[in-house]
Amino acid sequence: MGLNIQIVIDSSNPHELADWWAETLQWAVEPQDAGFIRSMIEQGYATGDQTITHRGNLVWKDGAAIRPPEEIEANAPARRMLFQTAPEQKTVKNRVHWDVRLDGRDKDEVRGELEARGATFLWTAGQGPHSWHTMADPEGNEFCIS
Repeated sequence: MGLNIQIVIDSSNPHELADWWAETLQWAVEPQDAGFIRSMIEQGYATGDQTITHRGNLVWKDGAAIRPPEEIEANAPARRMLFQTAPEQKTVKNRVHWDVRLDGRDKDEVRGELEARGATFLWTAGQGPHSWHTMADPEGNEFCIS
């Protein structure tokens, strides 16, 4: 039996970063059930300070996830990115990053679009005939586009 994984990204504002990555990848933000959250508070399993209102919805403060739109209703999605609150800021290069495949789109054009939305261009690299741009998302997490 194979194992499944999800990518977890530490962030100072998980909901904003989840929104950014959902737009970037054309994925969807995983909905959170406000009724369930309220019931957890009413039953004493959670407190109100563990929640926030984001885009008009009651959500858990410390996390937000995204999935491909076709997997948004899946009980066990094959692909999922979870953004969670971390107390410290990023200070050094990531030891792990992800590659965003552009499926034929021009990487310089996509670079410009991402920079306009808050990403930072870091450097260009290549190997043989293949080249890529290394970027950082609005919180400094590295990723490559190719």
